[in-house]
Amino acid sequence: MGEEFAHSQVELSEVTLHTVSCGEGDPLVLLHGWPQSWFEWRLVMPTLGQKYKVVTPDMRGLGDSSRPTTGYDKKTVAADIGELIAVLELGPVHLVGHDWGGPVAFALAMAAPELVRSLTIVDVAIPGIGPHFSQGGRRWHHQFHMTPELPEILISGRERDYYGWFYRSFGARPDAVDEEAVAEFLRTYATPEGIRSGLAYYRALPQDIEDNQALAAAGRLAMPVLTLSGASGRGRGAEVGECLRCVADNVSEYVFEDCGHWVPEEKPEEFCRRLLDFLAVS
Repeated sequence: MGEEFAHSQVELSEVTLHTVSCGEGDPLVLLHGWPQSWFEWRLVMPTLGQKYKVVTPDMRGLGDSSRPTTGYDKKTVAADIGELIAVLELGPVHLVGHDWGGPVAFALAMAAPELVRSLTIVDVAIPGIGPHFSQGGRRWHHQFHMTPELPEILISGRERDYYGWFYRSFGARPDAVDEEAVAEFLRTYATPEGIRSGLAYYRALPQDIEDNQALAAAGRLAMPVLTLSGASGRGRGAEVGECLRCVADNVSEYVFEDCGHWVPEEKPEEFCRRLLDFLAVS
């Protein structure tokens, strides 16, 4: 897997981002979520790369990127991505974010709209905007991950069991994330530093809510927006579109049936078709 993918380490002012790319054409940046890495896009990159230059970074602290101890609020992580776009001279990009990559993509699109040609949000809400991000406690792990020290104690030594529960439970099928992917994700998450960095994304939630509400108060998204989500498992369904309509006027929505949270891995062909149709007119 991945012979057509080019790997690089891109040094930025605060972090070094492991970045994987393929294809030629207009730039398309894909941002992953938790507990995943660039590898979540492996099934869609070859198809997308036939029409676009696809760039998939591991975000700050995750995958094979460097792991600073601070800076996990999504405004700061978005600044990393903005700097990456500048360093790679990509110009305005089509930006896609899944899970935590969604709030990062949103923060960049709001703060630096000149860098974002279109925005696609995949199965995630935006903290502080529209529907409750933690679904009134249904996403129990949000509060748990924000608890100081205890998650590290309980996850350490049980990484396969803990992360594996999410891979099995958040899709429409328990094998939605295949064993090759599980092994690759655990390679970087099943370490003390990997655990800490992943939890830091959740521990920044109060700051994220404050930042997002300030961004929303300052204006609306002008670029075309697409929301894609799953209807089954722990998929967020229609609430993703509902959330983005709070901050954007040009919103297209699609909910995949028989699909949970891991959309690019559960429905790779349909994902590519919906995204490519949207990008063609954006």
